[in-house]
Amino acid sequence: MEPLTLARPYARAAFETAAAHGEQDAWAEKLAFAAQASADPQVLGLFGDPRVPPRALVSLFVRDGEPADSPFSRFVEVLADNHRLRALPEIAALFEQMKREAEHVLKVRVKTAVPIDGAEIARLREALKRRFRREIELEQTLDPAILGGAVIDAGETVIDGSVRGRLARLETALAQ
Repeated sequence: MEPLTLARPYARAAFETAAAHGEQDAWAEKLAFAAQASADPQVLGLFGDPRVPPRALVSLFVRDGEPADSPFSRFVEVLADNHRLRALPEIAALFEQMKREAEHVLKVRVKTAVPIDGAEIARLREALKRRFRREIELEQTLDPAILGGAVIDAGETVIDGSVRGRLARLETALAQ
């Protein structure tokens, strides 16, 4: 089964629990920590080790000072009991997505060949806010291979305004 398929019900349960207590931000931080811990090569080696019971791993995924009877600790225990600790990165990512949707925030990735300045970022964020009618969380990455322009990835919508994309479309048009 796909990792996202396995993670989805747990992410939904985590989000509903966090939302019921108004603790979405705190849970997002805790899940990010747990996801990072689960990706550690030494921790990965413990998954499936018959000498290490899953419940013994729980402490690796909660920060020091987190009460053992807290909703988050109990959530991690459920993951351990169901052998789903490996799914923590996907659970954290899905939780973040649900949190942004609840807050009406859209995460947009902008890929450019060169960095864009603050004023251009502000104009782009405002234009995207108008188009999608949501707050925009913008993440910029650099990729010299696109040559110029930008590729805007807003989840289900991708706008390719890169020079490389235009050249590819021109090549396709000329070939037909």
